[in-house]
Amino acid sequence: MRPQRSPLAQSLAAKVILSTVLLSLGVVWLTGSALYSQLSDGIKTVNLESSLADARSVFYNARYQFLLVEGASPPQIQVQVTDVMKSSTSLGTTEGAREIILLKIFTKGENTKNSQQPNYSFASNDLLATTIPKDLRAKISKEVELSHQFAPLTYRTGKTIDALYVGQRVSIPGSGRYEMYLVFTLANQSATLDLVQNSLLLTGVVLLLLIGLITWLVVRQVVKPVREAARVASLFTQGDFTQRLQVESNDEIATLGNAFNEMATSIKAQISRLENLSQVQQRFVSDVSHELRTPLTTLRMASDVIYAQRENFDPVIARSAELLLAQIDRFEKLLQELLEVSRFDAEVAVLEPTDFEFIALVRRCVADLGVVLDSPESQISIVVPKSPVHIRADFRRVERIMRNLISNALDHSDGKPIEIECVETLTEVAVSVRDHGDGMEEASLTRVFDRFWRADPSRARTRGGTGLGLSIALEDARLHNGELDAWGAPGEGANFVLTLPRIAGNEISGRPLPVNPHKRSEVQIETI
Repeated sequence: MRPQRSPLAQSLAAKVILSTVLLSLGVVWLTGSALYSQLSDGIKTVNLESSLADARSVFYNARYQFLLVEGASPPQIQVQVTDVMKSSTSLGTTEGAREIILLKIFTKGENTKNSQQPNYSFASNDLLATTIPKDLRAKISKEVELSHQFAPLTYRTGKTIDALYVGQRVSIPGSGRYEMYLVFTLANQSATLDLVQNSLLLTGVVLLLLIGLITWLVVRQVVKPVREAARVASLFTQGDFTQRLQVESNDEIATLGNAFNEMATSIKAQISRLENLSQVQQRFVSDVSHELRTPLTTLRMASDVIYAQRENFDPVIARSAELLLAQIDRFEKLLQELLEVSRFDAEVAVLEPTDFEFIALVRRCVADLGVVLDSPESQISIVVPKSPVHIRADFRRVERIMRNLISNALDHSDGKPIEIECVETLTEVAVSVRDHGDGMEEASLTRVFDRFWRADPSRARTRGGTGLGLSIALEDARLHNGELDAWGAPGEGANFVLTLPRIAGNEISGRPLPVNPHKRSEVQIETI
């Protein structure tokens, strides 16, 4: 039984569209990520350059304003510091603002409480010194040159915004050195990047939809002819060879369609020719078989008369009469089997099922054929169920199968025992016939049911077979919806297993008897 496949696995168009969209998704994501990264870096670079230029101007102005109050009183210096702070920042705003932080640098051992100098520390919007990156403060405390760093800025409200910190050391008369920081918020730049990101996402989604639509349109042009070809091929398998593909263009698909139609025409012609040859062959075999029956009947009557008077003849002539009768019997059997083969070939063979006891049929076949054993030491042993085995099948055909199997075993047993085993289930009955003769090679097993084929043509046989027995037995078994299996090994003999449904025409669910006898359990054998 084939495993059930998903709808995706059954649709070529779906697989192509899905794979194309997934690959496109990867390309769009990589392209969008690279573009967003470049835009982000570009915006940060432009903002950094402008912010640094602005910071240099602010710091220069602050140092200049502080120099103007050199020697002034503390109140005047306080007023000047306040003016500088106001001119350097946008007080009362958050997003898009320029914040300023002024922190006094204390000497060793000095702090806010014990310092004798005024402290003009300041922070716009009540920003805390903790918001300044520690690495940047370490640089400013050691260097006079301007330094910068990108870091988050947190407001009193808890809102965090990306920002650029630019710092430099300054001196205020009468107070000492200070760390002065300008904080440029990047809210506008972040909003721009968010807009760019959303635009890229929207563009990517639209692009993927367009790619999927385009892929569907392209694939449809390719898959539609393929589906049509599959439909027509399916009709071919049903025996309808009148269907053809419609070719409406001159492209590669049209070339494929023309080649497909030519192939269909050629196959139809070949099948018609083979059917005619088969009919001629069947008619020939049937006609020859029927035409030979009349002279064969005459020969039979004449040979019977001669055979009845053989005691009055010379011993040589008497022996010739016996051989003549035996060969006529063989010839008659060959004609019967040829007629049966012609019925199978013409598919006119029909079953005539009746109810009968299967074990009794097996014993009858053994009793009828046991008298022609190759040597007096030979015996047939049988293992059967204790209770009767009733089946509904064609008695004549089942009997013919068993006679062929037992006769074949007798021919190849070389005087060794023959074992017959029968088992039954609720739905089928199986019987095996095994001999212990020379056996068969692996290559012989593939041809053992071929017509007129013999494993050893030079081998002398007591009954002179026709080479059609096993072939007819296989056809009889399959006519019942049964099976006939063969096993053999050099030096170990051969084994044939017949499996039939309890009711002819029903399906068999398995093999109650394995064809390999080595895989069976030991059983008690009843000798007859």
